[in-house]
Amino acid sequence: MQVGHVDLEPLSQDLLTDWLETTDVWRVSGTEIVGDFTFKNFSQALGFIVQVGILAERQDHHPRIENTYTRVTIAMNTHDAGNKITRRDTKLAELIEQINIY
Repeated sequence: MQVGHVDLEPLSQDLLTDWLETTDVWRVSGTEIVGDFTFKNFSQALGFIVQVGILAERQDHHPRIENTYTRVTIAMNTHDAGNKITRRDTKLAELIEQINIY
């Protein structure tokens, strides 16, 4: 997938705030957007991680994924934009929200 130049521009605080108002899953922590997901069991959590990995590969954008039993935390920013939050991050976050395991 080719990423457009616009996708690599850091989001302004106003755009980021507007985007955050559209989601109850994601928050900002430092220079990353972070989402916490809880599942019924480890198998569901692992299945979710696999689906996130497939999406991430398709988008050529690889978040940090942490798993502790039934809890998965995903954090991301765009390295190519100086570790800033970009549209590339919010696009992947929106795709992750569509995974229907949780």
